[in-house]
Amino acid sequence: MRTSSILWTLALLAALAAFPLVAPALGLDFYISFVRRVLIYALAATSLNLILGYGGMVALGHAAFFGAGAYAVGILAMSGVTSALVSWPVAMLLAALLAFITGAISLRTRGVYFIMITLAFAQMLFYIFISLRQYGGEDGLNLPGYSSLPGIDLANDVAFYYLVLVIFAVMMWLFGRVTLSRFGTALQGIRENESRMESMGYPVYRIKLTAFTLSGAVAGLAGALLANHNLFISPSLMHWTQSANLLIMVLVGGIGLRYGGVAGAVVMLVLEEVLRQWTEYWHLPLGVLLLCVVFGAPRGLVGLFGPLFGGRAAAQTGKAGS
Repeated sequence: MRTSSILWTLALLAALAAFPLVAPALGLDFYISFVRRVLIYALAATSLNLILGYGGMVALGHAAFFGAGAYAVGILAMSGVTSALVSWPVAMLLAALLAFITGAISLRTRGVYFIMITLAFAQMLFYIFISLRQYGGEDGLNLPGYSSLPGIDLANDVAFYYLVLVIFAVMMWLFGRVTLSRFGTALQGIRENESRMESMGYPVYRIKLTAFTLSGAVAGLAGALLANHNLFISPSLMHWTQSANLLIMVLVGGIGLRYGGVAGAVVMLVLEEVLRQWTEYWHLPLGVLLLCVVFGAPRGLVGLFGPLFGGRAAAQTGKAGS
């Protein structure tokens, strides 16, 4: 099963790597940018899956870290700092700091109180950026240009695509390493029975706070990439509806499955793109899809295929769920 998962992963990466090369011949140049956007949202959804699926922390404010990373790049660009080697790490650090502060307070609560506190922090940040008129307020902020990176021209769609693909592949590999490490195992143990893990001597609060901070940092990186993708940022990136979208992506793909966030982002964004061409009421079919997943595939779309795509992590999650 482990070998099968690796082969599927390599096949999908090869297909993604080959796509920009064959897209022009098929008249699909536009979809190079679209797939890049999907990869960015897949990274953001995967960061949420770390705390939601593996840590059991239902956070409804994850978009705050996503938007903070984007604004960090935008504000630095407006100040003349365009180097990605500076602005992208700053975006991750800022998002990690916000996640640390949010987690340090919200993780002292449980259940619906935890959900509401994470939502409250995100909405506070949302209204703060609406009030910052020097950075566009609620109208948003246009970036003066792409971040600069030695040897890579981000204005080139294909070059930027491959950069995002490499970052995505590396982060997914790291995500797999983290979830299969002792830390990841302890995090999953906390999800299953927090009281028991605490009685066994595990520093439950610190483990959860570390996961929450790591998750925020990765979301900040995704936000930095999205800022360069759109060359525009707005407070809507931090709104609770954006957090709900990421939550739905994880739910549709598979909570606690390694590629759950990826599958959910692909399905949600592809369906949105297709349905927009047919009707302006595209939210309705997406709602029907969500109901079908909840009732027909409680472990998400990836869960339908068992360990085929999720490898060892999926198998472990399946055993825990049963």
